Amino acid sequence: MADKILTDALKKYFGHDSFRSPQDEIVASILSGRDTLAIMPTGGGKSLCYQLPAMLLDGITLVVSPLIALMKDQVDALTARGIPAAMINSSQTWEQQCEVLAALERGELKLAYVAPERFRAQSFSRALGRVKIGLFAVDEAHCISQWGHDFRPDYMRLGETLDRLGRPVCAAFTATATPEVKSDIAEQLRLREPAVFVSGFARPNLSFNVREVSSKAEKFTRICGLIDKYKSGIIYCATRKSAEALSESLWRDGVRHTLYHGAMTPSERDIAQEDFIGKKTDVAVATNAFGMGIDRPDIRFVCHYELPGSVEALYQESGRAGRDGGESYCEMLLMYADKRVQEFFIEGANPDLPFIRNTYRVLRENADNANECFMPIDNIAEEVADIARFSGGRKTPRGKFGGSGANSMAVSSAISILRRYGFIERFDVPSSRVRGTRLLSPDADETAVVFPDGMLEEKRRRDESKLRDVLRYAYSKECRQRWILKYFGERGDEPCGKCDVCREAPQTQVFETLPEYKLMEVRKALSCVARMSVKVAPREWRPRFGREKIVKCMLGSKDEKLLSAGLDKLSTYGILKEHGTKFCSELFSRMIEAGLVEIFDGEYPLAGLTDFGVSVMLGEVSELKMQYPRWVSKTGRAKILAEKKSGGGKARAKNASNSPELSTDDQALYDELAKVRLSLCARMKIPPFRIFTNAVLRQMAEQRPQTREAALELKGVGESNARFLPRFLETVSKFAD
Repeated sequence: MADKILTDALKKYFGHDSFRSPQDEIVASILSGRDTLAIMPTGGGKSLCYQLPAMLLDGITLVVSPLIALMKDQVDALTARGIPAAMINSSQTWEQQCEVLAALERGELKLAYVAPERFRAQSFSRALGRVKIGLFAVDEAHCISQWGHDFRPDYMRLGETLDRLGRPVCAAFTATATPEVKSDIAEQLRLREPAVFVSGFARPNLSFNVREVSSKAEKFTRICGLIDKYKSGIIYCATRKSAEALSESLWRDGVRHTLYHGAMTPSERDIAQEDFIGKKTDVAVATNAFGMGIDRPDIRFVCHYELPGSVEALYQESGRAGRDGGESYCEMLLMYADKRVQEFFIEGANPDLPFIRNTYRVLRENADNANECFMPIDNIAEEVADIARFSGGRKTPRGKFGGSGANSMAVSSAISILRRYGFIERFDVPSSRVRGTRLLSPDADETAVVFPDGMLEEKRRRDESKLRDVLRYAYSKECRQRWILKYFGERGDEPCGKCDVCREAPQTQVFETLPEYKLMEVRKALSCVARMSVKVAPREWRPRFGREKIVKCMLGSKDEKLLSAGLDKLSTYGILKEHGTKFCSELFSRMIEAGLVEIFDGEYPLAGLTDFGVSVMLGEVSELKMQYPRWVSKTGRAKILAEKKSGGGKARAKNASNSPELSTDDQALYDELAKVRLSLCARMKIPPFRIFTNAVLRQMAEQRPQTREAALELKGVGESNARFLPRFLETVSKFAD
C-alpha cells in the first residue's frame, strides 16, 4: 500500500510512472522520519527525493542550496507544475523577500529555497519560529566538508541551525562525495543514525576523454571542432579571465554562445542562464560558478578548457552532459602549464599562520567601538600586504599571493578559517554588498590566533593531493570510466570501450589472470617504483624519477647517474636483473596499461604508483588481470620454469623449488605463517616478499625453528628481515606445543 501511495503521488505531482533506483527507498526513509544521506550521480534524480516528501509532509520543506542559479532553476520547474515554491536570496529586493516570508508564515508554500547565509538574518529566523518545518533538505551537501571541492564555510553552521529549529528530519544530498567527505557531512550536520544511500557513479552514456595540447591556439581549434560536431555543450574555464578571452575569440569566429562567471551581476547571470536553459544559445563558456543545478537534458558535450581542481569537480561538471540518457562526449584539454593556475588557487586557499594573524590584526586595528569592521576584502588585502612589507617581521614572499604579496582570495580564506575557529563572525550589512566582521575576543591580539596542531598543513596536503589526482587521471592508461569509479570507491571491472584509452588500446591485447609467480614479479617492480619515489603520506608516494631510470634500477645497471644518486643502495636495486632489459621495459609498459603505474608528463616526465598499484604492491589484491611480457632472458626463463614446476606459486601446495608437497601438518603450519605475513603486510604497508618469501615460509613449516639463531640459518632469512621473526617463531612454537 505504501508503495502505491508513493507511486500515485509521483504521478500526481511530477508526471512519472515509476521511480529510478534508489529514489523510492530514499523517499520512504525520509517519510519514516529518519535522517538520510544520499550520494547519487549527477542526473540521478536527487531533487525529486526531497521534493516529493515535501508534498506529503505537514509543514514547510526548507531546501538549503549554494547558488542562486540552482534555486531559480528548481523553483521555476516546481511552479510550472503548480507546486507552491519560492526562494529567498540576495538577488531579491527587500520587498520581494518580505513577500516570500509572509507567504511562508501563512502556510502558502511547500518548499522554500535558501542559501546557508540566510539563517544569519534575524527576520528570517523569526519567521521560521512561527512555521512548522517538515523537512530540512541540504542540497550539494559536499559544500559542508572542508575536504569537499566546493567548501562553503556557512554550510558548517547548519548543524547549529538544525539544533535551533528543534531537529526536524534532515536529508542531505550530493553527487560527488568520497568516503571521507561522506563521513564529514554526517558529522557536521550531526545526523542521527542516518540511512545512507549510495547509487552507482557509472555514466555509461558518457565518453570520458583527455586530449593533450601544446598551445592556446590548439585549444581553440579543438573547441571549434567540438562545437561543430556536437552542437550543444558547456566549456569550463578555470578563471574569469580565461573565460572572457575564450568568449571574445568565439565571437570573432561567429560562434553564438553564453558567457557565465561569478563576477557578473545577479541579473546578468540570470539572463545568461535563461538563455542557455531556454535554448536561445547552445554553447556556454563558464567558470565553475555555472554548474550545480544546471538541468538542460540535451547537452551533448562538456569540455574542460583547463585543468579542474579536483576529480570531484571534473566528474560533477562532466555530468551536465547527457542527462537525457543520450550519448555524450566529455573531454579535458591537457596542457601541463595549466597546472600553475590550480597551484595558485591552492596557495590562495591555504594561507599560512603568519598571514592569517596579519589578517586578524588588520580586522582588529580597523574595528569600531562595537568591535565591528566594515572593510572590503580588497582593502584588507592591501593592508595585509603592507604589514608583510614593512613590519620587519616574516614577510610573505613577493608574488605568492599576487604581485603585491597578498590577494583577495587569500584574505577570504584567512577570514573563513578565523570564523570557523571562533575568532570572528560575519554578518550582512543592509543595503551594502560589503559584509561586516565582528571580533568575538576583541581584547586578544593576533598572537592568540592558534589552531589545532597540523590543521593548516593537513588541509594544504589534501588540496595538493586532489590536484595530483587530476593529473593521475589525465596521464593514466586505464579506462577513464573505470578509473573514476575506483576513485569514488566503486568497482568497475569492464572497460567502457568508448573513452580515449579504450579506443587507442591494441585490439589484440590479451589480459590474463596472473599466477602467483608472475604476480610476485609485478609486485617487485612496483616496489622498485615506490623505493624510487618520495613517501609523503601513508599509501602515497611522490614520483622522483622517470621510466628509464626505474627500469635501469630494476636491472641493477651500473649507469653513472644511478650510482651518483645512490640508487644502487636501494633494496630494490637489481630486483629483476635476471629477466633482462626487454622484459623489464615491457613489464613497465604493461603496468601502465593495467593502471598500476602512471606517467606525469611535463618538462621531465616522472613515473609514479596509482592507488591501484599501491594495493597490488602491498598484497591487498590477490587477483590481477593484465598482459604479461613476452620477452624473458634465459636466466629469467629458467627461474620461471622452476617456479612453474613447483606449482606456479601456489603456496598452499608447493614452494618455489622442485620440492615435494608438504605434509598435512606442515601445510597447516604453512597456512598459519602465511596469515601472519598477510597481517604484517596490511599493518606495515609493505609487499609480502619484503617480509619472507614463500620458500622461507616453507622452510619454517618443515624445519620448525624455535629460536632466532635457528631461523637465521634458513636460506632467505638475514639481518634485514630478522625483525619480523618474533611473530613467526611464536606461531611455530604454538604448533610444536
